[in-house]
Amino acid sequence: MKVSYPVKLLAFLFLLSLIVSCNNEESQKSPNILLISIDDLNNWIEPMGGHPQAQTPELLSFSESAVTFQNSYCASPSCNPSRTAMFTGKHTYITGLYNNPQVWRDIVGDELSMPQYFREHGYWAAGAGKIYHGNMPDERSWDEYFPDKIKHMPDYYLPARDSLTGDTLFVKQDNEIREDDPKGITFNMPWFEGMYVAFDWSPLPFSVEETGDYSSANWVIEQLGKKHDKPFFLACGLYRPHVPWYVPGEFYDKFPIESIQLPEVYNEDWEDLPETARLTANGRYHEKVTEAGQWEAAVQGYLSSINYADYLAGLVLDALEKSEYADNTIVVIFSDHGWQLGEKRHWRKFALWENVLNTVLMVKVPTGLKSMEKEAATGAICNANVSLLDVFPTLTALCGLAPKEDFSGKSLVPLLQNPELSTNRAVLSTLGHNHFSVIRDKWHYILYNDTEEELYNLENDPEEWYNLAAGTEYQDIKDTLRSFIPLERAELVQTRPVRWEDVLSGKIKF
Repeated sequence: MKVSYPVKLLAFLFLLSLIVSCNNEESQKSPNILLISIDDLNNWIEPMGGHPQAQTPELLSFSESAVTFQNSYCASPSCNPSRTAMFTGKHTYITGLYNNPQVWRDIVGDELSMPQYFREHGYWAAGAGKIYHGNMPDERSWDEYFPDKIKHMPDYYLPARDSLTGDTLFVKQDNEIREDDPKGITFNMPWFEGMYVAFDWSPLPFSVEETGDYSSANWVIEQLGKKHDKPFFLACGLYRPHVPWYVPGEFYDKFPIESIQLPEVYNEDWEDLPETARLTANGRYHEKVTEAGQWEAAVQGYLSSINYADYLAGLVLDALEKSEYADNTIVVIFSDHGWQLGEKRHWRKFALWENVLNTVLMVKVPTGLKSMEKEAATGAICNANVSLLDVFPTLTALCGLAPKEDFSGKSLVPLLQNPELSTNRAVLSTLGHNHFSVIRDKWHYILYNDTEEELYNLENDPEEWYNLAAGTEYQDIKDTLRSFIPLERAELVQTRPVRWEDVLSGKIKF
């Protein structure tokens, strides 16, 4: 029987619709990815046990269905190089992105970013808040971004004082921190004159819903409630506990100032440190804080900010669990580096000691992934040394995608399946372009300018109070660890500073 042309056409269209439908169905079987970044978060959280007073119930609950990497380390203990390394999959000494003022795209060029890679493999990529460093936009990475593809950071309350009365003010504006204001507002802290202007802490007289981080979390929650015709790569960047520790008063109320427990400090700690290490520690922060009687208040502010970030992370995780994507989404929660609050008389990051390099890294893998030979563990602690550089290759492996070329990290899939696996791995971190850290098993080696050394036994000396580098007893250990430090390193190239006004006016383009 002869078949007419319209019938052939209808049959062809029907067959085409079946193919498209199958392709869409197969696409939706690809796992989604949810990243939650918590800025400047150290190992004080409950799953890692770093501070006895930390209250992080949401992260603790999440850990029961995830693998927590107790010994995860950043590529560098500052925001820009750590995040750039993680999101390009290339170490700092390869790309040359060593410090915060560098514009990361100027340095790495056309290097594929993590969200960009997943976009090119059929994913819808979106994010909110601080994922890359500050307002350093990269439109090629994202389909959508909150608040904007150019301005990544929502408005926050900044530390401020009335210049006449000294009273605390709460000024909500964009993230361009100024030294002074014609309205009589100063951004210099009265007890920390000459210090970093955002180095402050205070309860906010506002609700959670009025804060910048809430707006980021809420936007991500809204995306989880929508129907997506592609698998998604969704990133939520929480700014706290980055300074200033300004969070609503309800979080401060949980940590009474009179009961705050301070970090342990060894008074003779600096006696065996090389000169560069002492300059790195920069004890003037500790002197200012203690002389002003602010140490307890600072720890209170940090604990409060951790609790606030934990609450917001919980809102996002709860929204995922209530969504249609709960059973097909890989969740990664991480911090870009640790933070010290007086340990070794050091404050902030920008140092190569263990509790500055140690980061939060927790991974939850849904069941039934085709890429997994066996299911991932749940509720497990992994003590193997790993790096944030491992996140990118891990996600490509979990999603069944070909890895990007020349990853600096390694897939964590074997450790997700068997968290007790022994790896004997050395993890390398850098500070700037000429200071290096190597952590392997119980040993931590630090090399400054290829000349000055520190060596610690983390098993016997977890606070790193006793530098063993001076004697000859451990020369073989030092030589072995030093062999992991690369001899070929990208040069340090400074780039133009980034100002929000310059981006808006078109003076800076990305």
